[in-house]
Amino acid sequence: MSNGLLAGKRGLVLGVANNKSIAWACAQSCAAQGAELKFNYVGDALEKRVGKLLNEHMPKAGMFSCDVTSDDEIEKFFAWVREEWDGIDFLIHSIAYADREDLKDQYITTPRKNFAMALDISAYSLVALSRAAAPMMSDGGSIVTMTYYGAEKVIPRYNVMGVAKAALEASVRYLAYDLGDQGVRVNAISAGPLKTLSASAISGMRKMFSRYNEVAPLRRSLEADEVAQSAVYLLSDLSSAVTGEVLHVDCGYHAMGMYGIDE
Repeated sequence: MSNGLLAGKRGLVLGVANNKSIAWACAQSCAAQGAELKFNYVGDALEKRVGKLLNEHMPKAGMFSCDVTSDDEIEKFFAWVREEWDGIDFLIHSIAYADREDLKDQYITTPRKNFAMALDISAYSLVALSRAAAPMMSDGGSIVTMTYYGAEKVIPRYNVMGVAKAALEASVRYLAYDLGDQGVRVNAISAGPLKTLSASAISGMRKMFSRYNEVAPLRRSLEADEVAQSAVYLLSDLSSAVTGEVLHVDCGYHAMGMYGIDE
């Protein structure tokens, strides 16, 4: 699409796990709007999975290994990007991880090493990737990450991931300030619950989906495409004055305080 909202723009997508990933939905919407894309993967399994998606849907897109817990791998990833392109316009960060056992019981039981791991992968990775990406955004650019309402309010069993997402949202604001004079915007999308691989690790998700549909003002489930369309907005020139923002894309769920008292 030569006249799409992202026509002529080049972007990086980090965090695709499979065809149900929010990152993949965002990538598809970006490509449909004219963007050229490159991806990361971690390990042999994801290399095959992401490679299959690209071969089937985006044969011109490239991918390269990048484990965001390694500064050396981040450096190599961006060296590869610089060999391919002379600059980039945007980066999509859709990376989060916590040990599955830490999402079953109480937050207070989180081991120190697991806390550090969750914060490193889910929050610090945005800092490290932004530091590497910003010098390639010589004409300004946009960085978008994915968060969740558990950063703001207690979601039982979201636990350490909620704390990590809170750190991620604070990082969005500080990075927006740091990179603003370079014309680089940094924003987050707080998406409602979606049936993704990461969501499956949280116990009680089935009840959460049911309750969400009852409480959200739109009274329906969220679709991944709706998150992706909002990402396109934040990556495009339509949001040229928007930075340091957490955009809720959750059918209005975040607006509710109490439910059912008028029944």
